[in-house]
Amino acid sequence: MRIAIVHDWLVNYAGSERVVEQIIQLYPSADLFSLIDFLPDGERAFTLNKTVATSFIQNMPFAKKKYRSYLPLMPLAVEQFDLSGYDVIISSCHAVSKGVLTKSDQLHICYCHTPIRYAWDLYHQYLKESTLNTGPKAFFVKLVLHYIRMWDYTAAHRVHYFVANSHFTAERIRRIYGKDSAVIYPPVDIEAFYMREDKEDFYFTAARMVPYKKIDLIIEAFAKMPRHKLIVAGDGPDFKKMKSKAGRNIEFIGYQNANILRDYLQRAKAFVFAAEEDFGILPVEAQSCGTPVIAYGRGGVLETVVENETGIFFGEQNAGSLIRAVNDFEKKQNAFSATMIRKNAERFGKEKFKAEFKMFVEGKIVEYGLGK
Repeated sequence: MRIAIVHDWLVNYAGSERVVEQIIQLYPSADLFSLIDFLPDGERAFTLNKTVATSFIQNMPFAKKKYRSYLPLMPLAVEQFDLSGYDVIISSCHAVSKGVLTKSDQLHICYCHTPIRYAWDLYHQYLKESTLNTGPKAFFVKLVLHYIRMWDYTAAHRVHYFVANSHFTAERIRRIYGKDSAVIYPPVDIEAFYMREDKEDFYFTAARMVPYKKIDLIIEAFAKMPRHKLIVAGDGPDFKKMKSKAGRNIEFIGYQNANILRDYLQRAKAFVFAAEEDFGILPVEAQSCGTPVIAYGRGGVLETVVENETGIFFGEQNAGSLIRAVNDFEKKQNAFSATMIRKNAERFGKEKFKAEFKMFVEGKIVEYGLGK
């Protein structure tokens, strides 16, 4: 039985690539397809150093740095992959990979990280934050995203079975595409993190400095709490803007590798998370270290953090709400058990993902009549 794995793009080893890594380990003889492949040599090991079949976007000008600018061409590009020689197609999708063309006797299973958020849920927020509400460029962007929405809805109906990374994502798939999905939480490398009970007197957050991560909200809140130290990891387009808002109690350490991030997660008294994510790996990694999480109470984090046992939620995405949550945490912090927090994180390990995903795929292969 021939299997093809299709991923949107390969530019670094991040959350969605960790899912691809485990799928490849389950099906090591599968062929790998991606719109582009600009993985650094040091990050290729998770693909088992497979030769990746790429699209024409790979050879477009400035594709390595500006690949997102080719969004209007991505539906066309993904439809050019010839998968006619495969029995099973597994797409790992947060953009367009679910839109590959298949034949009636092929089985297509999509692991959906999210429907395209900037075309659906975050459409108006994206236009506002990108100052694209008015003008010729704004009109063009709106037209492109309108086309993407129409294509995306059609592409979703090329999938036989959806797997969502959380119940939050499953509900978005149902609402946007009108399709049901199974929920299998993504793999977190729990064993790479060690529980530490003796915490130090600082809060920690880490994210790419882009608007929807809401790092500005966290900085605004801690600037009003000068007694509490905050360490911020990550870089991105808004790095200088964020740093300019910080008080003396806020330290920026920029982009850091996995080992240094792990060290801060282990030592922090709490990890602060203000984004609305479909799943959110960092809050689980923090809990793997026995570190409580203070999080905005929407999205996938409601499925990974247990309130008053492994963390505390704040109800509104603003500084005042976060300040109240931090003050609440300060009163309760001694009641949190690092052992219990770590145990909660173990629900999301790699081996559990592989067992559940393999059972799902092989069940559907039999159900579809390919296992005979």
